[in-house]
Amino acid sequence: MANANIGPATEYTCGASLMARYEVKVGSLTVVIDDELLYTESDEWISVDGDTATVGITDYAQKKLKDIVGVELPEPGDHVSRGDSVAVVESIKAAADVYAPLTGEITEVNEELYDAPELINQDPYGKGWLFKIKMEKKGELDNLLNHEEYVEKIKKES
Repeated sequence: MANANIGPATEYTCGASLMARYEVKVGSLTVVIDDELLYTESDEWISVDGDTATVGITDYAQKKLKDIVGVELPEPGDHVSRGDSVAVVESIKAAADVYAPLTGEITEVNEELYDAPELINQDPYGKGWLFKIKMEKKGELDNLLNHEEYVEKIKKES
């Protein structure tokens, strides 16, 4: 997809795979997009590994919120359905619900965020992940956006 508002790609390794991140200008914001992730209309990102999905909020979402000062995370063992409000990210500006992108069981939460919620601002696609879900309905992945669709979605908002 050729676009004058897309910055250069940066490659990095995560495990055995090579992924690329690139910058996109959205209104007054420059946001980072990871081309290996899936996205939701409500600004969550999803990384899939087997039947486990890691979930966080996008760079776009954290930049809109500004300085993140707290989180409320689900409990491991909680059963969630796609679309359920399962977490809250609190900033100096607002509190934002985080929605389950998939149906399943919460298997792990990023407890480091309780003491260091700013990790979401510093590294939203890495150390700022929120929770992991053991997926029950892999077909729900078809309802998520790829990186190009997500870019189009956030550009329409600006």
